[in-house]
Amino acid sequence: MNARKNFEEVLYALPPSVREVITKIPDALLQEVEEIRLRVNRPLTVYLRNEEKFVSKEGTMSFLPSLAYIVTSEDCEKALQLISKSSLYAFEEEIRNGYITLKGGYRVGIVGKCVLENGYIKTLKNISGYNYRISKDIIGVAEEILKYLISTSNGVHNILIISPPQCGKTTLLRDIARWISNGIDFLGFTGKKVGIVDERSEIAGCYNGIPQLDVGIRTDVLDGCPKAHGMIMLIRSMSPQVVVTDEIGRKEDIEAIHEVLNTGVKIITTVHANDIEDLMKKPILKDVISLRYFERYIILSNRLGAGTVEKILDENFNTLFKGPYRRGRIDK
Repeated sequence: MNARKNFEEVLYALPPSVREVITKIPDALLQEVEEIRLRVNRPLTVYLRNEEKFVSKEGTMSFLPSLAYIVTSEDCEKALQLISKSSLYAFEEEIRNGYITLKGGYRVGIVGKCVLENGYIKTLKNISGYNYRISKDIIGVAEEILKYLISTSNGVHNILIISPPQCGKTTLLRDIARWISNGIDFLGFTGKKVGIVDERSEIAGCYNGIPQLDVGIRTDVLDGCPKAHGMIMLIRSMSPQVVVTDEIGRKEDIEAIHEVLNTGVKIITTVHANDIEDLMKKPILKDVISLRYFERYIILSNRLGAGTVEKILDENFNTLFKGPYRRGRIDK
């Protein structure tokens, strides 16, 4: 499939001069791009496969910033008009949170001058930097490990995905949610009602409330809602059998998880850490581990690329699966 077709919404949201540069990048490289960075008066930068590259006016990539196209203040002004569709008021809440979600589920992070009111961020102005994140809806990445996540009684284990940043945890989380929602024929597993609390619009990539990424046929998404509030809202209103959310870490998140589990609903979530030992160094999360809230731990790395599964552990930290494994590749 043409790489431009894969994220045409991102291209349309780039200022014309930058769009012209990006479209000169060959398809084989363009499809690997994960981030496009615009910073006023600095080199146009892209990130792909954990590499930083600077992009010239001709669309060539190099490690030399001196050869790159320099982003102008006019570029950044035009970018804001395009991503907000010239209606900043309509995106006021998202701007306050530091990002705007585009059609297709792509997210644009923004930085600039914070305007405070009573100690809270009212909005951002003088936007000076943009991070266009190219979300990739990769279907099937969880397929080989599903058998470790499903219980013998057609149920789902409580699952915690442990991962350093940018190691594919949200992609894996989304695919697990999709499988559980749709059902898994080859395991004789019947699809469940799944509720996703997508605080930063990264799991389902909602645009105008509609998921742009495939999260399953029995899935309800609460978009842009704080995790702790959202989990309780879903329990009270949508009767989910499984609740899914991303990046827990606050005291209120843990309290909400406790309440979810007390209702008999299963939880699947993620946390930033390198491994169990690293997780145990975080006081709030240490209690969760010691209380055995979770029955499966999936530990990710970037060893074979984003989404590498290093281990799957049970509630007693016994190893059920040892990698490294990444779909299409397994090293013993």
